[in-house]
Amino acid sequence: MLTRRDFLSASAAATASAALIHAQAARRPNFIVILTDDQGYGDFGANGAADIRTPNLDRLAATGVRFTDWHATSPVCSPSRASVITGKYPQRAGIPEVLNSRPTFDVPGLKAGETSLARELRNAGYSTAAVGKWHLGSASHSRPLAQGFDQFYGFYSGWIDYYSQRYYTLAGNPGQTGPVPPAIFHDFWNNADEIHPEPEYQTELLGRKARDFVASQSTGKPFFLYLTFGAPHYPMMAPEKYRERFPASMDRDRRLHAAMIAAIDDAVGGLTEELKRRGHDNNTLIFYQSDNGATEEIRGDHKARPYRGGSNGKLKGWKGSLWEGGHRVPALMNFPGRIAPRVVESAGMGMDVLPTLLGFAGVNAPQGVDGADLSQALTGKSAWPDRTLHWEYSKQRAVRRGEWKLLRDPRPSLNGPNEP
Repeated sequence: MLTRRDFLSASAAATASAALIHAQAARRPNFIVILTDDQGYGDFGANGAADIRTPNLDRLAATGVRFTDWHATSPVCSPSRASVITGKYPQRAGIPEVLNSRPTFDVPGLKAGETSLARELRNAGYSTAAVGKWHLGSASHSRPLAQGFDQFYGFYSGWIDYYSQRYYTLAGNPGQTGPVPPAIFHDFWNNADEIHPEPEYQTELLGRKARDFVASQSTGKPFFLYLTFGAPHYPMMAPEKYRERFPASMDRDRRLHAAMIAAIDDAVGGLTEELKRRGHDNNTLIFYQSDNGATEEIRGDHKARPYRGGSNGKLKGWKGSLWEGGHRVPALMNFPGRIAPRVVESAGMGMDVLPTLLGFAGVNAPQGVDGADLSQALTGKSAWPDRTLHWEYSKQRAVRRGEWKLLRDPRPSLNGPNEP
């Protein structure tokens, strides 16, 4: 029989345990993961792009870690993003291909109960929010709120118009399987409610909502923000104030592409300023990568002329290809006082994000993840993992160990066989 003394002792123990959990959570770092869409290795000032200006991103890279050999796990968006969220190769996360976009919003993607970075961090006491492009399924069990996020503000489709928030297509997207009928539909959500926000350039809108989330967070509870810009994915749109930063003599495609990335850079700069204003700057880890390499597509039409806007630098291949240009992407990590500024030339992958962030939070990664916890290597406490990396997309296969890489059935370029 439970006595009054036993009850009071149990209550005191529970209170002490809750206080300990709260104290541990308060010491844990905040995390911001930023993904861009179709930004190539040569679309990043810190990687040596002379015609792209990204001062805010360059500053984060200069005061943190710039990765020169970081890879998406797939050369297209849905599988790549699945790996960031689950810590798994996309095939094991159940999303090996680009997901459809449908006005019925019933596309299955992430499985119910799938391993999720957001869920793991929420269970550890974090506030969690997803802002921007999701593209990991629009069926109810695949949506952000079902995958561990407390808040969602953004869209489910692979892309939408930058002002009207409409998805429109006359054919299937590259990588989609089966017939996809023509579709035009609105796709923008605030949690579970479909909304029509005031007309505002999408990149600026997402940047503002990201700042709002940071501003709403107290210093006593850690947070995780998953900020996923739609840019610089087509449809190619940018306000004149961004285009005028680049000379009119530039190639038209390249100038517009640069303008879209400039808008991203401004949004990131505004976010870092908000962190500083709220006192979060010294306890927040920021990770940034593109979801795949730059594309040759214009509105997804492979019959059109190749798009000239994006650049993968000296890397061979483009989005959709398992040449390095398809999946080696710009990436950085900034964590003041915890990670020494430097350039890391060792290979990393998007699936490493989950175990690495959990490592920094002092949380054990769940069983079954494929990614490596790089937190100890990044803080100089252990060596970088020596491993073999794999890619699979469509009929293509690739495996890499060190400087050696084997490709099978690589996709040809729209630019022909003599691409750099």
